[in-house]
Amino acid sequence: MTDTADRRTLLADAAIETLARSGLRGLTHRAVDQTAGLPEGSCSNHFRTRESLLEAAVHRLAELDTDELATEPVDNPAVDEIADILNNLVGRFTTTDRDRMLARYELALESTRRTQLRTALIDSGARIRAIASELFAELGAPAPEVRAHAFVACLDGLIFDQLAGAGTPDRYSQHLNEIIRILLRSFIS
Repeated sequence: MTDTADRRTLLADAAIETLARSGLRGLTHRAVDQTAGLPEGSCSNHFRTRESLLEAAVHRLAELDTDELATEPVDNPAVDEIADILNNLVGRFTTTDRDRMLARYELALESTRRTQLRTALIDSGARIRAIASELFAELGAPAPEVRAHAFVACLDGLIFDQLAGAGTPDRYSQHLNEIIRILLRSFIS
């Protein structure tokens, strides 16, 4: 990876991995360099401050989420089809893409103390909520923006509960699709 944009993306991905593995205390420029497999100083060359590194991680998370959601085609959406897609998405967020969610939660908590980071998180969350709002509008739900906001919060709560809360992953895996269907139906009517 010699292109500057590619290098920045690699470093943002490494920051996400470092956040998930070591939390905010473990997020240093040096740790990101090591995770990325780059020479020491690479991260600080592209992201001079810790704040800029945190913001890069937020932007990269938003980019990954938006790209992933855009690849899920839903023509003439039906509740069961959408529930299946969301079930797979939540399943990935709690297994193979678990690092993304853990990093997101680390960043969300830190954003309560950093205004600039909070703004970046709000902006990225708005993109996800806009996609959900469009979906609810297509499904004919009243007040799609309000319902999308609440629905995304509920899904986020399910994911958080499974990763860091009192929820039991085995129980979720058996009933997750049913839970999502119930949520979807309740938000549409």
